[in-house]
Amino acid sequence: MNLSETIKNIRATCDNYIDPDLLSFIIDDDGYMGTNNILEIKGYGITPDDSYEERLLKIHESENVYLPLGMMTFMPIVNECDIFSVDDYSLQLTEDEFKLYGDEKERLFGILIKKGSNEYLIGKSDTCSCSVDSSFEEFEKTDCEFYNIIEKIVKEKIID
Repeated sequence: MNLSETIKNIRATCDNYIDPDLLSFIIDDDGYMGTNNILEIKGYGITPDDSYEERLLKIHESENVYLPLGMMTFMPIVNECDIFSVDDYSLQLTEDEFKLYGDEKERLFGILIKKGSNEYLIGKSDTCSCSVDSSFEEFEKTDCEFYNIIEKIVKEKIID
């Protein structure tokens, strides 16, 4: 993965679900959210002239970075999921899929890129609630329509 180009690609289209300057989140090794204000972070060899992408690349050497790719809302009574990203989707989930992926609150979905690497995990975050216990949770990979659409969105955004 070309991380710099991937970040630029995601930032170019993320306005409809998140502010491009608040796109990325630092995620601790235990999955909990750190800061998302990359433009105000000091250290990591960051200089005032560094672009957003340059800052994030420097931080990524020491920290896990989460990049949201959209939002999703689950409707429990009808087992439906609406996915909002560059393209929007409305899916009918099976009972089992809903138990596996469903959530009571609207969540961001995206990729957690492990520090200092190109290895990433696909999952969801409750960072939109900005609570102290906000965290990242990896999606279990399945062959269901929900996971396949999320994976398709991820692959369209990653630049090799």
